[in-house]
Amino acid sequence: MAVRFAIPRTLRWLCCALLLAGVMLGGLHADWDFSLISRRAQALYGPLGEGQPRIDAWQHLLVTQKQVGELEQLKVVNQFFNKQMRYEEDIDLWHEVDYWETPIEALWKGAGDCEDYAIAKYFSLRHLGVASDKLRITYVKALRLNRVHMVLTYYSSPEAMPLVLDSLIDAIKPASQRTDLLPVYSFNAEGLWLPGAKGNKKVGDTKRLSRWQDVLKKMQAEGFPVETTN
Repeated sequence: MAVRFAIPRTLRWLCCALLLAGVMLGGLHADWDFSLISRRAQALYGPLGEGQPRIDAWQHLLVTQKQVGELEQLKVVNQFFNKQMRYEEDIDLWHEVDYWETPIEALWKGAGDCEDYAIAKYFSLRHLGVASDKLRITYVKALRLNRVHMVLTYYSSPEAMPLVLDSLIDAIKPASQRTDLLPVYSFNAEGLWLPGAKGNKKVGDTKRLSRWQDVLKKMQAEGFPVETTN
């Protein structure tokens, strides 16, 4: 992501954000055939090399963490991707200004930028059974870095102070303790929210938009049982 914080670019990302919120509803809880996914990934990307053990470790996490409590799931998933991935700008990794990775691409490369961490954590927690209305992918301004940033936020209840899963730090802290982050907007399967003086305000519904369709098509090609819905 560019270092300079710019609202117009943030608004352009809104098109991507809205679609992510409304998809992957049916496929998230279906069984994921990782033998098929690995074969498809190799056909698409070539030898997975050091990425294969990372993908295998992700499969193991998803199998072993289904029965633990949600707070433990948050901790395990957050630490897993923070450990397995290194931060790298899209222009260096993909030679594109803004590229959104599937979780498989992120683990294959072992790298990504902030949205790739947040997206991988979101998909993982949804597959583990965390309800969509408890999770929001949130765009923020990282004040100390003076840059746009993406995190995953978790609400134990609709009015609860959210917990922040961040690629910058391993500790999961309440948003009230993350004064270094200024929220811009957030989204999930239920809609789009903007921050306000009286709390977050829902300002729109999710809908299908073309740019995120490319991400879904990649995941379908990788063997995920993705179902798109309006």
